[in-house]
Amino acid sequence: MDIDEIIKALSNPVRREILVWLKDPVTNFPEQEHALELGVCAGKINQRSGLSQSTISSHLAVLQRVGLISSHRMGQWAFFKRNEEAIQAFLDEMNKQL
Repeated sequence: MDIDEIIKALSNPVRREILVWLKDPVTNFPEQEHALELGVCAGKINQRSGLSQSTISSHLAVLQRVGLISSHRMGQWAFFKRNEEAIQAFLDEMNKQL
């Protein structure tokens, strides 16, 4: 786990907002047709954000690269969910350091 890279990833408010949305997908993405156990479809995250598809894809890639989210592909769709173990490990490490 690279703490500095995670902190950089979390320095962007859109990325933090995505993590908040993914924390409660039932409330934040009730219109998703696919089972939320798969994760949230990238298109739904894009719609909710109001940003361009390429911008959201970039944010999702950063969050995935640092391990805070995971993805699952099903056909043409990509689904994203929080990596709760990695988030908790990061929080525990920050608690130890600070």
